[in-house]
Amino acid sequence: MSQKSANAPLLAVRGEIVHFVADPHERGAAACEHFPDGLLVVADGVVQRCGPAAELLAALPSTARVVDHRGKLILPGFVDTHVHYAQTGIVASFGEQLSKWLEKFAWPAEARLKNPTVAAAEAEFFCDELLRNGTTTAMTFATAHPVSVDAIFAAAQARRMRLIAGKVLMDSDCPDDLRDASAAEGDAQTRAAIEKWHSHDRLAYAVTPRFALTSSPEQLCLAGRLFHEIPGLYLQSHLAEQRDETVLAAQRFPEARDYFDIYRRAELVAPRALYAHCLWIDDEDRRAFADAGAAMAFCPTSNLFLGSGLFDLAAAQRHGVRVGLGTDVGAGTSFSLLRTLAEAYKALRLNGQTLGAEEGFYLATLGGARALYLDEYVGNFAVGREADFVVLDPLATPLLAHRIARAETLSERLFALMMLGDERCVVATHVLGEPARPPA
Repeated sequence: MSQKSANAPLLAVRGEIVHFVADPHERGAAACEHFPDGLLVVADGVVQRCGPAAELLAALPSTARVVDHRGKLILPGFVDTHVHYAQTGIVASFGEQLSKWLEKFAWPAEARLKNPTVAAAEAEFFCDELLRNGTTTAMTFATAHPVSVDAIFAAAQARRMRLIAGKVLMDSDCPDDLRDASAAEGDAQTRAAIEKWHSHDRLAYAVTPRFALTSSPEQLCLAGRLFHEIPGLYLQSHLAEQRDETVLAAQRFPEARDYFDIYRRAELVAPRALYAHCLWIDDEDRRAFADAGAAMAFCPTSNLFLGSGLFDLAAAQRHGVRVGLGTDVGAGTSFSLLRTLAEAYKALRLNGQTLGAEEGFYLATLGGARALYLDEYVGNFAVGREADFVVLDPLATPLLAHRIARAETLSERLFALMMLGDERCVVATHVLGEPARPPA
């Protein structure tokens, strides 16, 4: 993709800068870099320098374009590791358990995207909604229809977003209009989509079996073979979201130790494989996740909305598993990773755990990038990273302003923002240094 001309002036964005160079769970305060009056210098869409404004302003050429966001927070663009773009229109559909929710809401919504016009409109709205909420990188499910894959990649490409997506693979126990005619057909359509979109601009393809209950053993094995065949591919699926789902999986695949072992036997557990939910698993599974380099998506708003269960972040961290945050729209109830963080805190408290502000914002930025093996490109402001960032107003609402006025530390201010913030805090979202939408 062509970016800004090499002769274009430098962009220098001034404000309070917060980003992470490591996981606060492992490195404590040293994981966070904080510049109360900072400057982010961008050249040709990538970070050139990041540091104190007083130091960097003096070295700027006179041609540099300076954007002043003092009084605002500047963070790396948020990373959503699990979301369904086809389900945007069914957000906040009255709660059911997973299987009933799929039948009543998700399946009909996804069936509509066989129409290219509908798919394109939904993809456009979805990408704009991500950006409106400060999310610049996402991994999303399309539907079983190849046109839905074309629609989401085209919409993301037009906005220069970093996006991973894939056609949903299902050849059993699903509606006819969402079912692959055969495992071979699903594989062929996936290969065609990979040829068309994978590694083009900032796009990447994810082999996407929905979950074990809607794929035959043959389809899972074909997915595993394809995943390892083409360099740089991703794998996304669901794992152990609800208890009754794990019981059905054990009945369907009696040869497997448990739900996770179904995927492992099909060679679907490796670096760049990401599984959503992972609620009803054990420590042996978590050790295998870490050893394989696979990742988990923590989806608190969805887990609470469907009553699925509580994610065990402490256990995942103890075993060294890569973890990112997922909004999981449409069972998830918001595109905002700020709102998602607030629900993550509450869900973890119900599980006897806690989530500090630094760890939360790490998960929403560098943690998500690491879960997706994208941390050499996005997730923080290290020199050479792509300049995706979000500008947040910590005084966006009267309640936030009232609370922030009483905060004494950065940690306290970030925690208030995490618990009380939402899309109203997003002043601007930048992709490769350029505004993705007009300032609020």
